[in-house]
Amino acid sequence: MSGLSREVLKWLQSLDLTWQIKNPKWDLSNGYLIAEIFSWYFPQEIQMHSFYNRDSLDLKQRNWYILKNFILKNQLDLKMADVDGTIHCREGAAAQLTEKLYEILTNRKVKKVPPEMPIDYTDSAYQMQLPMHARSTASKAVKNNLRLTEVLADQNLITCAQKSQKIINDHIDHRRQERVEDPDRFGIKPTLGDRCVRRPEPPQKLQSEQSHLTNTTDVPSELQWKLLWCLTPTDC
Repeated sequence: MSGLSREVLKWLQSLDLTWQIKNPKWDLSNGYLIAEIFSWYFPQEIQMHSFYNRDSLDLKQRNWYILKNFILKNQLDLKMADVDGTIHCREGAAAQLTEKLYEILTNRKVKKVPPEMPIDYTDSAYQMQLPMHARSTASKAVKNNLRLTEVLADQNLITCAQKSQKIINDHIDHRRQERVEDPDRFGIKPTLGDRCVRRPEPPQKLQSEQSHLTNTTDVPSELQWKLLWCLTPTDC
């Protein structure tokens, strides 16, 4: 039950579910246990005979179709990204969904340390912990972050191509960041522009510009005094 806080674990154990949740990523994927959790709080709306405890994609979609309609009907503050990530066994999505359910159903807050990296349901956080020679290639990144169930659930070629391209673009950005952080490893030599010494602007130039501005502001006042002195009837 990694990824879940202690208070959430105690709450799940108190519900007396059909089986113990050992790995939320796989145990919550078909939606059966999520429906069982809802049935404890909404017994009139969620009835367990409408759900299938199977792992096939077709039955998964039937279970989650009922759950999504229930979530929208009761206006529960659950993100569809968490739901879709749980369906397709994305990293961290099931734990995030379970903690959100705990906060909504018990009206309590989960006490946990905020993550160092933003949650994007990819293996980027895991890849950053590995040494550079052991990190994924572009093809491996697509394989790790694009599930087969996502392709089967939405067989639109354009949508699948966009998802794959986004994963590849993120992988390229991470590689560029690695080159910036450790240029010696990749044999990157500084360019001529990087070698140039950039000196700060001398303070004397700033002072001369300020004095010039004060002199220009004083000129109109001197001209006005001379004109007034010339226009007096005694002197002109």
